[in-house]
Amino acid sequence: MTDEAPARVPVADDQPPARVQATDDRPPARVQATDDRPPVRVPVADDQPPVRVQATDDRPPVRVLVADDQAMVRGSFRVLVDHTPGMTAVGEAATGAEAVELARRERPDVVLMDIRMPELDGIEATRRICADPDTSRVRVLVLTTFDLDEYVYAALRAGATGFLLKDTPPADVLTAIGVVAAGESLLAPSVTSRLIAEFARRPEPGRPPARSLDGVTDRELEVLGLIARGLSNTEIAQHLHLSQATVKTHIGRLLAKLRARDRAQLVIVAYETGLVDARRRNA
Repeated sequence: MTDEAPARVPVADDQPPARVQATDDRPPARVQATDDRPPVRVPVADDQPPVRVQATDDRPPVRVLVADDQAMVRGSFRVLVDHTPGMTAVGEAATGAEAVELARRERPDVVLMDIRMPELDGIEATRRICADPDTSRVRVLVLTTFDLDEYVYAALRAGATGFLLKDTPPADVLTAIGVVAAGESLLAPSVTSRLIAEFARRPEPGRPPARSLDGVTDRELEVLGLIARGLSNTEIAQHLHLSQATVKTHIGRLLAKLRARDRAQLVIVAYETGLVDARRRNA
């Protein structure tokens, strides 16, 4: 009996073709995800973390009110917000009076507030929103430009939580909204440094400090001075060689001791008590 090669069985038409194995130096790419499995999330390098603005399923989206007297600017911000997962625009205001009215009616999380508006400017609108018990939890993010620095201090006193420059990139606008909505203040170092210079150049003579620094520890004074310079929690931690958790603890104690609503009001305290000038002399 002669050796014969086994017969090759033909593959049926309804059977899928065999998968071709890639060479050892070129692994096959996996591109298909099943319907019940989400796509793989690609991590970003440690030195450039992604901005997380998407709300979780159990948290409502950040509600944003846009107040600006220029229709094109309002529309651009509204489109930007509405096309961002986890955010939604709840209205537009062309005047400060409209901003106050809509804030009372819609109770947004954040108001993007222009300073120069007819009928009622953004500073007075901010003051009314923050002073009203019904809207006291609304956070105001003021839009400013370098030639409007004289208004920044007034807006801080009115209760604004943060500032954006008019030429801020869209991604940074969304980041700022998320930061402010989370209860943090946003003071860009460029704005803060110019504010310090303006405050030092035009002090109000005879004005008594609004609050005292009695009871504040030396370490807390260091933290307060760095906040006034516009440093973030991460930068403060690096500067003082502390953990971020410790920095947050110090800031929490400062807020309680100085009866400050947020980080922005801590900056006001640093200016009004002369702490900023003292630190510049001791630098």
